[in-house]
Amino acid sequence: MTITPDFTGLKAEVVKAIQGAIQQFQPEEFHLEADGAGGARIRLGPVGLGDAYAQEATWVGAHIPPLLPYADVYPVFVRGDLRRADEKGLVVPMTQNHTFMGQPAVQVSLRSNRRDATRETANMKLLKVIHWVNSQ
Repeated sequence: MTITPDFTGLKAEVVKAIQGAIQQFQPEEFHLEADGAGGARIRLGPVGLGDAYAQEATWVGAHIPPLLPYADVYPVFVRGDLRRADEKGLVVPMTQNHTFMGQPAVQVSLRSNRRDATRETANMKLLKVIHWVNSQ
């Protein structure tokens, strides 16, 4: 599937990050909303989930801030109906009852307080969050 988003109004670093996410994840579904300040909200999927979850996959969404690479990609969201296979509750810092880009969402609040803006890309952040979710 070829994805050709409309990058109108987005800053160059944001476009680079979005193109990297499309290349990294090869999503079947991709949504983009400009934030009006040069950044964008993206939602893509499916992304596989580990055995800990009742669902096999999720979408992943995030705000790609216009201040990249100096701003963190935070927070990240996943499908709103995410449930653990063992019926236990989701662990903190995952919080339910959010909405992201019009979809029910679980917010995954993993801030990168000591991130190195010259090394950590938006894709690395998304991958870290997905890895963390899958390890819970």
